[in-house]
Amino acid sequence: MNIPLHPNKPLQETADCLLEIGCLLMASGASTNRIRITMERIADGLGYETETLTTQRTIFVLVKDLKTQEVYNSFKKTPPHGANFTLVSGISKMSWQVIEEKWELNQIKEELNRLTKLNRYPLLITMIFVSFADAGFCRLFGGEYIDLCTTFVATFIAFLVRHYALSIKFNPYLSIVFASFTACLITSFARFFGIGNHPDLAFATAVLFLIPGVPLINSFSDILDGHIMNGMVRGTNAMVIAFCISLGMLVTMLIFNF
Repeated sequence: MNIPLHPNKPLQETADCLLEIGCLLMASGASTNRIRITMERIADGLGYETETLTTQRTIFVLVKDLKTQEVYNSFKKTPPHGANFTLVSGISKMSWQVIEEKWELNQIKEELNRLTKLNRYPLLITMIFVSFADAGFCRLFGGEYIDLCTTFVATFIAFLVRHYALSIKFNPYLSIVFASFTACLITSFARFFGIGNHPDLAFATAVLFLIPGVPLINSFSDILDGHIMNGMVRGTNAMVIAFCISLGMLVTMLIFNF
């Protein structure tokens, strides 16, 4: 198969667009199989055949023009990973519109631009509801109202610490250690001063917002879909995050000697 040194511009633009879509999906918490299927569906709607290779940090794509048999391949590094299911859902819906409504490449770019600019929940609202969620877990495990308040305050401040550490480009894993340590430190003061009837529950539940749910789910999903390497990488990432949470808790327990 001959690969031209200077491929036609539409072929190159299509490959770049597919890479952008793949990276957005990977960074937003999509599984490997979903990334592959979405990229192939969009390429098929545009009249191209594509092969992809998705790793945790990089996505490779090979695009073939079915009319001219010309091929072009490229790769792109993925941005830091997080969770944005609004973006994942929006790109998935867009991929079907490409097939059913015969979208052109420019329409896809415009829709991608719109999806990436969608407003997310304000930080304060996110912090409040995440704190309520951890307080809810404390209640489910038997905590009383004073324990719920302790959990809420600890989670709220720990979330802020992690957000600030990430905003100044600190190491993501150390940011989790700081957040875990902050949450456990606050709840340990409640235990030290005898605030609440179940301070241990506040201690255990104030760090639940740090649990790597998306990496764990994607890890199992990738392994079940046959993407063993990606599943193992994501599982290892989840275990490192869990270790960072435990490290923050351990340091606090050593300080307060309990």
